[in-house]
Amino acid sequence: MSRLAYAVALVGGLFLIALIAHTGYRAVLGALAAGGWSLLWLVPYHLVPIGLDAVGWRVLIARRDDDGRAGLGALTWIALVREGVSRLLPVASVGGEIAGIRLLILRGVDGAAATASVVIEVLVSLLSQYLFTAVGVALLIILTQSSETTTEVLIGIALTCPAPIIVLLLLDNARIFQRLERFAERTLGGRNRLTQLLSGGATLDQEIEALIARRWRLVRATLWQFAGMVSGSFEVWLALHLLGHPVSVETAVILESVTLTIRNLAFLVPGGLGVQEAGLMVFGQMLGLSNDAALALSLIKRGREIVMGIPILLSWQIYEARQMRGGSKDKRAHGN
Repeated sequence: MSRLAYAVALVGGLFLIALIAHTGYRAVLGALAAGGWSLLWLVPYHLVPIGLDAVGWRVLIARRDDDGRAGLGALTWIALVREGVSRLLPVASVGGEIAGIRLLILRGVDGAAATASVVIEVLVSLLSQYLFTAVGVALLIILTQSSETTTEVLIGIALTCPAPIIVLLLLDNARIFQRLERFAERTLGGRNRLTQLLSGGATLDQEIEALIARRWRLVRATLWQFAGMVSGSFEVWLALHLLGHPVSVETAVILESVTLTIRNLAFLVPGGLGVQEAGLMVFGQMLGLSNDAALALSLIKRGREIVMGIPILLSWQIYEARQMRGGSKDKRAHGN
């Protein structure tokens, strides 16, 4: 994690503290206390949206995994690891994706196929996010009759929505990774760490093109990702009901879409510290939700990430350690 990232995280953390202080920490703590231990039900429920995401990922990788090495259970666990790395560890925003690729390879999936599935899955996730945000904005217009803010958001969606589609078109038949590999060799003079990282760029391009050519798989993966985001709205609905601030299903969908959109837009801020809370407070006020309830909701989401993420990350390290021990035994056996 760079010094700039640490600085941004510090500013975000201070901003979060300022929001809590401005709202009143007693009010926020009171809202959290109203939920009590029943809020822990949100932890196992999170397996639902993650599982739906994993189904979409499985749709993409199934053609290159006839042996079932990356089954639904394994992909769900890897998806949780990816989320834990991205949300809790001081790494770049793509750290979770890199960890996911590595775990697929360790399970015996071809490296190019694993990388291609993650690249396309990320783009599909972005497209699903645009669709989900559009639904949230449409519901916001209906519920609040507010045109100024929502119009600006809709314009932003319309202008940026083609981005993942354009990237998909560029990846199709553009041989991007092969070109990057050749460019790195020419620019840096032969083989080096960058060219080693891009080694097999032609194979990776072929895997990506093969996935893009299967349009129905892309549609199915997008729908599963979208379903995962919609199911995540129930987490918001349940949390606010447990806090004593019941909301409608439509409001829960809006708040969940706002949370996901803000975290994606504020990718430079680790964990979206402060930014997520401010966004929920602004849109919560538009929907009649008090600031203390909005802050409590955001803190509950962060608490769930910690409670679920730490054991998952520990299981990842245990798995890595076992793989290393197994590799060492194989080397000694071959040496003898």
